[in-house]
Amino acid sequence: MVSFSFAIAFMLHLLLFCTAPMVTVIMDEMELSHADFGFIFAAAMISLVIFRIPWGLVGDRIGYLNSFRIALPLAVGFAVLRAFSPGYAVLLVSQFLLGVSLAMVLPCLPLIVKEWATGRPGLSTGIYVSGFAAGNATALALTPQLLKVMEWREVLLAYSGLAALVCLLWFPLARSRGSGDSGVPLLGLGRLLRDKYVWVLLLFMMAAMGSYDTLATWLPRVLEMKDLDKALASLLPLGFFIAGPVVGTLSDRAGNNSTIVAVCGVLAAASIVGISYAPFPLLLVCIFLAGFATIGVLTISLTMPARHERLSPAAGSVVGLTSALGNVGPLVMPVLFGFLIDVTDGFYASIFSVAALAGLAFILGSRIRLRG
Repeated sequence: MVSFSFAIAFMLHLLLFCTAPMVTVIMDEMELSHADFGFIFAAAMISLVIFRIPWGLVGDRIGYLNSFRIALPLAVGFAVLRAFSPGYAVLLVSQFLLGVSLAMVLPCLPLIVKEWATGRPGLSTGIYVSGFAAGNATALALTPQLLKVMEWREVLLAYSGLAALVCLLWFPLARSRGSGDSGVPLLGLGRLLRDKYVWVLLLFMMAAMGSYDTLATWLPRVLEMKDLDKALASLLPLGFFIAGPVVGTLSDRAGNNSTIVAVCGVLAAASIVGISYAPFPLLLVCIFLAGFATIGVLTISLTMPARHERLSPAAGSVVGLTSALGNVGPLVMPVLFGFLIDVTDGFYASIFSVAALAGLAFILGSRIRLRG
């Protein structure tokens, strides 16, 4: 089941981020500005914001097994629809609908960890978090190569086939040990909103997802503007991939995760700024550390609801709430990033805005004692 959580996470980020290396191709074909292209990614983020909270409540009620029986076929259908988009408007709509189905993923993966991880929720969370990284890396590294021999719509269709494979395997092989009913009533959402701990997790989710997703979307373009190979952007999800199990293991061993979050905040701010100014060999280290530091905090944010005594009974609802509202970051930041490029005719202001978001949120939030 932990392997399934990895595969589903892989699918989500592959489908979301495969459009990043297509920036130039789609912009030229549809005559878009950088800000217009930012809305392609933002369309999926809007539906993620809207639907993660209700999907989290559904997951707590009917269990992850039945939830994914609904969500996975929808993801396959909308991914195929996106591949046949004839123009910008249809592409935006299909991105939105794809986000509706993918909104189920993040609230339900912690439920798998909660049920199947025996004493090591941090490491198990890190494993499925590394699935996000693997999907992101595949999207950034493989897509430019496929675009040399295929049209961008054909690439999207090929990736939807991988999603179909995960869907077909889920029905006969997935298992659950319990009923999946946490007993959390719908009105429990109001109680969660009054919990200070939930707001700290929300801050971390907004900054981590906003920073990483923005870099994953725009880093190929930034590297192109620096006359470097766009495939070097794959070092970002490499840091993501390693951060999951490493930070997850450290989180299992630490009674208080505040120090880990503070260190990640310093690393994130310094490495993201370094993307603008570091010379070439050091630039590669900065890209890697930017992925590692931002996703290190995301791993802790996803682990804490499953292990926290007060929040554990509503883990799906907590993750649905924090990841949904946290998607304000991925919703706003990619558009702001592209807008700043249009206004300044460069990427320095855009990079600094991401560094400030991650550094300030992680360092300030680490002042709260993060015990599970």
